[in-house]
Amino acid sequence: MKTLILILFTGLLLTTFSFTTIQQPWEVPAKYQKMQNPVKASQDDMDMAKQLYDKHCKSCHGKAGLGDGPKSKELDTKCGDFSSATFQAQSDGELFYKTTFGRDDMPAYEKKVADDNDRWLLVHYMRTFKK
Repeated sequence: MKTLILILFTGLLLTTFSFTTIQQPWEVPAKYQKMQNPVKASQDDMDMAKQLYDKHCKSCHGKAGLGDGPKSKELDTKCGDFSSATFQAQSDGELFYKTTFGRDDMPAYEKKVADDNDRWLLVHYMRTFKK
């Protein structure tokens, strides 16, 4: 009886852990950590950045960048909250790297938003969510 209970308990634990995704720290190469945004954004640029955000980011990160978009519930990893102090403390280069190369549920945008300048504009736009 004890063996059966142990087997059932072990199975329950394995099932629980197999559905739980533990998000590891996102390592960004030193080259990107120190990068500053080389693009100066005009109001027209920010309007374009909003359009890019609405098309590519809003479905997961939400209208206000809180990580609560309609697709966020389907993901195994937590969406970033762009308004948080932790998120905003990242360098522009770190945000550019993460947007460009992606990881896990976060897709890479180097092909979807092929122009580096447009991805830098998205970094500017992410900064507008600061509390």
